[in-house]
Amino acid sequence: MPIAYRNVNQFWAYVLTETLKRLGLTCAVICPGSRSTPLVVAFAEQVPEIEAISILDERSAAFFALGVAQATGKPVALVCTSGTAGANFYPAIIEARESRVPMLVLTADRPNELRNCHSGQTIDQLKLYGNYPNWQAEVALPSLEMGMLAYLRQTIIHAWERTQTPTKGPVHLNIPFRDPLAPIPDNTDWSYLQSQFNLEDFFAGITNPCPLAHALCPIPKEWQQCDRGIIIAGVAQPQQPQEYCKAIAHLSQTLKWPVLAEGLSPLRNYAHLNPYLISTYDLILRNQQLAKQLAPDIVIQVGDMPTSKELRNWIDATQPRRWIIDPSDQNLDPLHGRTIHLRVAIEQLAGEHTSTALSNQGSRGIKSSSSEYMQKWCVAETQVRVNIDQNMATMEELFEGKAAWLLSQILPPKTPLFIANSMPVRDVEFFWRPNNLGVRSHFNRGANGIDGTLSTALGIAHRQQSSVMLTGDLALLHDTNGFLIRNKFIGHLTIVLINNNGGGIFEMLPIANFEPPFEEFFGTPQDIDFAQLCAIYNVQHELITSWQQLQQKLNPLPTKGMRVLELQTNRKNDAKWRQDNLRNFATDIEI
Repeated sequence: MPIAYRNVNQFWAYVLTETLKRLGLTCAVICPGSRSTPLVVAFAEQVPEIEAISILDERSAAFFALGVAQATGKPVALVCTSGTAGANFYPAIIEARESRVPMLVLTADRPNELRNCHSGQTIDQLKLYGNYPNWQAEVALPSLEMGMLAYLRQTIIHAWERTQTPTKGPVHLNIPFRDPLAPIPDNTDWSYLQSQFNLEDFFAGITNPCPLAHALCPIPKEWQQCDRGIIIAGVAQPQQPQEYCKAIAHLSQTLKWPVLAEGLSPLRNYAHLNPYLISTYDLILRNQQLAKQLAPDIVIQVGDMPTSKELRNWIDATQPRRWIIDPSDQNLDPLHGRTIHLRVAIEQLAGEHTSTALSNQGSRGIKSSSSEYMQKWCVAETQVRVNIDQNMATMEELFEGKAAWLLSQILPPKTPLFIANSMPVRDVEFFWRPNNLGVRSHFNRGANGIDGTLSTALGIAHRQQSSVMLTGDLALLHDTNGFLIRNKFIGHLTIVLINNNGGGIFEMLPIANFEPPFEEFFGTPQDIDFAQLCAIYNVQHELITSWQQLQQKLNPLPTKGMRVLELQTNRKNDAKWRQDNLRNFATDIEI
């Protein structure tokens, strides 16, 4: 007898996993435990159509699933037992919501009669994740009644759809089971079901529901009539980066407006598509005279706002009219300005049909030559970029900011790169040089936390091209349990570790001037020997002592395994370098 027909729980779990398989699920990340046994057995039965990956630590598992979903753009199932196991998913679920990553969270639970009576491994799991899921529900107790099986099928279909529409994000289903949990006979009479249940009829017509296409959005006339406008390409990791970049380039060239491209935007890795790309805006805007000269009348923000505090303060001070282009239903304006949200993807605004329509408008408002305003931006970009590149090229000491500058030029084409929070994302914004390598940058900039850094990077790299992670020491140490994934991981990940023995980002804040308590409570040095740490997990480690050595290790990349390339830097010297130099790159620029 097939396992699905051993007992009611197992058949219920089979219907759930079979529905997900037909919807298009290809990966389930599973944590060990007893109450989830029917689900685990059912997912194991779906291998190889659904890859089932067992990961011990729930927090690592959740961030690994987040990384897989980031890389593929498809929902990943995340499974755990009852009790506090599901609570360890919480940080990754918050990140999935804020970063708009599709995840289907399945927490097993005890039935109602075993709740609120001190039964073991039982907590209140209803609405466990607050308001962070796109949708959440408790599934009914398993039943073989045809109406209930149909209810389960349709609930799973709806849950799958809500991971993707109207905005991608997490969905939580709490799934109770009574004993027996193992696939052992429970004396069920299967004759009724066998006479009523036709497998192919029951699952017929299940397809992956796709979001409805929006109508093309016309370009507002205000944009066409404005000569002092900018486009801000913010934090983004689109599934089709080249098409995304082409769409922004088309809008830029149509309006003759410069594009200020965040370091985490794919635009900096497809630079040839956009002749009006501005990568040094953070440094340009530190020159107060330039900042005043370049104040815009209109700003188009594509996606989330960039990381740069200089840019945010400048926009807040100048108060231009703003449009935000993003298909989500979320508020993407933390500055609360005069903002209009256009709920479309940039590709829908600046696609081929729009291009044709615009070309037919001729002189009716579409500008044909670059404005003086845009030329000022381009002159400033050219001069500041030369200053940065000359400075970095001649720098021999291991300043942590140079790692981002070097990576932007030497990685193999289309390398997936995970950039950790705190200083790495800021160094990428300051120093990442525009290139044509098509590097695929990934990051957790939804909630901006350091938790789950290694596990997310492994999820992104799993079954993908050889990948790289740029991280500081604290972010890596916060997720060392991610190293336990090494035996499940298929592919290669190189970890470029900037070890400044503490939290470098706090050196940039006013609290750094207060000692005590700065070093103990903010710098928080951990004094870890990473060579020994890597040896414990059987992960390759190498100490990098020169930029030439790092360059040799990053191209070509290995194809299997994990390794740590450690650069030891001086946290306080690096902070002083930034304070002394960042404001000077644009000091002598005149436009």
